[in-house]
Amino acid sequence: MSWITILKPKSIFAACLLGGGLVLPGCGIVDKHVEWETVEPETYPVLKAIGYAPINAQTGDTESMKLIMAMKASKLDAYRELTEQVYGQQIAGSQSVSNLVMNSETMKSSVEGVIRGAKVVKTYPVGDDTYVTELTLDMKKVHDIYLTTVKPRKVKSVKYY
Repeated sequence: MSWITILKPKSIFAACLLGGGLVLPGCGIVDKHVEWETVEPETYPVLKAIGYAPINAQTGDTESMKLIMAMKASKLDAYRELTEQVYGQQIAGSQSVSNLVMNSETMKSSVEGVIRGAKVVKTYPVGDDTYVTELTLDMKKVHDIYLTTVKPRKVKSVKYY
């Protein structure tokens, strides 16, 4: 039987301290200072998205109201496309089979996220019944906005005492 197994649990810590250099690294008693620095990517992509909306299908009493609603709908569609590019798209599907015969099949997709820093490049009608909005998202600008809220860091140096 070794002398550590004879010691009580409270005195094992004292044995670690008394054991010296051989046992001390295993005891985990090390004090250190970590210095951090921010990390910046080498390149930043510029994402582009286009949103479409039909004008005549919009609700509204006048053509002007329908046009304004189509403007808003095409902008939302462009933002949805940007969100897909940044965060991806979640797709869920299900199938139902009974007696080896397909009963039903459904598929659902969803996109969720926050887009900051997007810029409307153009907004214009195409033909008689479609409205288009073009957006860009400069990821450099997104990175700068991100840095104002959260400071990403990496280890710059570690000093052990």
